[in-house]
Amino acid sequence: MKAYFINRYGKSDVLISGDRPEPVLHDDDVLVQIHAAGVNPVDNKIRDGEFKLLLPYKMPLILGCDLAGVVVRVGARVRRFKVGDEVYARPDDDRIGTFAEFIAVKEESLALKRST
Repeated sequence: MKAYFINRYGKSDVLISGDRPEPVLHDDDVLVQIHAAGVNPVDNKIRDGEFKLLLPYKMPLILGCDLAGVVVRVGARVRRFKVGDEVYARPDDDRIGTFAEFIAVKEESLALKRST
């Protein structure tokens, strides 16, 4: 899948646009095809390494902390969402990665998008 990621901390010159593997879906996860991702100041702070002592991310790291999209697959224990649902989320700090085509998000981190 296409993604925007880093292999090391630094300024904007460390950003890479390229291919990454599709996320692994666990039993309590929902796989979301991302239609929109917010660019948040925290993304720059993560990229710069300002949180590396608190949040020891593994590289390569797909950035991005906010999303809106559509459910494309659900884990075996997921009950609140189904394929085709329009959703939005702020994934947990240890599961960021919204600057990509897909993300696996815990069911409890997702919300249904309102129709209006």
